[in-house]
Amino acid sequence: MSATWAEDRAVDPALDAEQACPISPVVDIVFSRWTTPILWSLNAFGRQRFVELSRRIGTITPKVLTQRLRQLERDGLVVRTYHPEVPPRVEYEISELGRSLAPLFAHLAEWAGEHLPEVDTARRSYDASDRPLP
Repeated sequence: MSATWAEDRAVDPALDAEQACPISPVVDIVFSRWTTPILWSLNAFGRQRFVELSRRIGTITPKVLTQRLRQLERDGLVVRTYHPEVPPRVEYEISELGRSLAPLFAHLAEWAGEHLPEVDTARRSYDASDRPLP
């Protein structure tokens, strides 16, 4: 981040956090609990029914999955398709907008592969010290 970038975005301390950090809204949308595994699964495996998605994610409750899918649909990241059959069938798929996040997820996966061992080492070092946990 250059000084110019930071200077261009210097804000009054009285302004809200969104203005202080312009990526905050994106972080709130994309990295809310369960959002990442839902989007990852839909991007990796394509259109899925609720039960398929739930099984792929694992420990998510049906209530939470329903809430997250509704929010993702509202945000335009997921498309819900209702099929008026007997019994009714509903499928979820990642939208084009959601698919545009794939490079971000790829970079994060790359970062995780490269740096999570360092994070684990730092945590073990911290835990072995006399410092209290936050």
